[in-house]
Amino acid sequence: MAYAVVAHYRCAPADADAVRAALLTAREATRAEPANLAYDVHAVADQPGGFLLYERYQDAAGFAAHKAAPHFKEQIVETVWPLLTDRSVTFAEVL
Repeated sequence: MAYAVVAHYRCAPADADAVRAALLTAREATRAEPANLAYDVHAVADQPGGFLLYERYQDAAGFAAHKAAPHFKEQIVETVWPLLTDRSVTFAEVL
């Protein structure tokens, strides 16, 4: 069963360009992962510094492999997360 991840990220408006660039770099690398079905990055229209990520993987193991990928550590853990003021993540099985 497909596995979905919806992440809401918020950063200071001054950091939005850096976060956007890292998310778009991560998007390209993630879309090349064998278990990735979708990875979309959205700027939240009414929230400066707000981003929404929608990700889909073949299964939870595919998401675990994504989290173990070097680009996840470099772009998300080391670049994006330190710039965030708020982060929430929802995990779901696709029906």
